Amino acid sequence: MAAAPASSNRESGRTVIAQNRKARHDYSVLDTYEAGLVLTGTEVKSLRLGRASLVDGFATIDSGEAFLHNVHIPEYTHGSWTNHEPRRVRKLLLHRGEIERLVGKTKESGLTLVPLSLYFTGGKVKVEIALAKGKRTYDKRQDLARRDADREVARALGRRQKGSD
Repeated sequence: MAAAPASSNRESGRTVIAQNRKARHDYSVLDTYEAGLVLTGTEVKSLRLGRASLVDGFATIDSGEAFLHNVHIPEYTHGSWTNHEPRRVRKLLLHRGEIERLVGKTKESGLTLVPLSLYFTGGKVKVEIALAKGKRTYDKRQDLARRDADREVARALGRRQKGSD
């Protein structure tokens, strides 16, 4: 059984491998960063098949280096003894200034780093990480209510335009 190929977004030169839709529901995204990943060969081959999961993923900064935890990249089916661990800790490639800024923000205000998407850009695997603050349940309910209200307004406007044409 072959996996579906990753979706492509031609105008930005991105080929999206995986997205974490749940992150935008559970967190308020304050800022986003693009980071490279240190990967092994079988991980890249598995990603080229469009297989990855960011659901439980998070990033930490330890001793001046950023790491990505709990991101699942399944083993490459044609790999041998050189195959990788599916949930191993992967190093993130960020500029020193970005890391220092993230350390300050995560330490002082209780923010967290969450991966939003994993994609190819120019043959390299990149991850978009977000500096995010956890939402409470009433915030989630307010967001859902606001989204429903916006959808109703859009429907009403659509019906009105169709009726007047």
